[in-house]
Amino acid sequence: MDRLPDSKSLTDALLATWPAAKIERHGAWTIREGHGGGSRVSSATEDWPVTEADLATAERAMRALGQRPQFMVRDGEKSLDDMLAHHGYEVLDPTLLYAINTASLRGDGTIPMGGGYAMWPPLFKIREIWEHDGIGPARQAIMDRAPHPKAGIIARRGDYPGGAAFVSIHDRIAMVHALHVLPEQRRKGVARQLLKQAAIWAYSHGAPIVGLAVTQGNTAANPLYASLGMTRVGQYHYRIKPEES
Repeated sequence: MDRLPDSKSLTDALLATWPAAKIERHGAWTIREGHGGGSRVSSATEDWPVTEADLATAERAMRALGQRPQFMVRDGEKSLDDMLAHHGYEVLDPTLLYAINTASLRGDGTIPMGGGYAMWPPLFKIREIWEHDGIGPARQAIMDRAPHPKAGIIARRGDYPGGAAFVSIHDRIAMVHALHVLPEQRRKGVARQLLKQAAIWAYSHGAPIVGLAVTQGNTAANPLYASLGMTRVGQYHYRIKPEES
C-alpha cells in the first residue's frame, strides 16, 4: 500500500488541480490571479522564507491585479504567519487536508448500476448541481483549466441525482474538489458514493492516493472523512488584509 503524502505534497497537488488563472513570480513570492474564483486561486504563497522587506512587494503585486492582499499560510510557515499577524492580517478559513489510499476507499470497485458516472467534459446536470452550491462560472472555469486527467462525477439515488464532485490528478494524487450533495439527498450516503466513485476513477488512472481539503469548521464533512478512514495529513489557512476604511 502506498505511503500517504506529507502536507507539502498534498498542498502542491491541491494547488495544481485547482489552478489560478495566472501565476506571477515576484521576488520570494508566487502571486495568483483568481478572476473571482475564491481564496485558493487568489492568494500569494512564499517560495522561500520571507522577511519584513518582502511584504510590500507581494502587497503591491496583488493590488495591481485588483485583489485584496491575501496569503496562504501552509504547514511549517510560522514565521510568515507571525509576520502577517504583526501587520494586522486576519486568519481566514482554517482548512484541513485529508488523504487515503485509493485501494482502501474504492473497496470492491463497484457501485450500483446507474448509480453514477465520471466523465469530462461534465454533464450539464453536474454543472447545474455545482451552480446550486454557489460554484458558479468563475469556479467552474478553474475546473475547465485544470490539468488532465480529470472528471466531473455525478451520483444518483434511485431515479434522482444526488450530488456531484470534481477530481483531477497531480503527481499521482487524485484531488477531490467541489463536492456537493443536494439538500433533499443529504444523509443518504451520497457523499460516500461520490468519494468511492472518485477512488474508482483514480484507480483506473493510476493514482494511488485520493486527497481533499475541508474547512475546519465543517462539522458534517470532517466526521464523514474520518469515518471513511481518511487521515489528516496537514492544514493551512489564509491571512487577509482587512478592508481599509
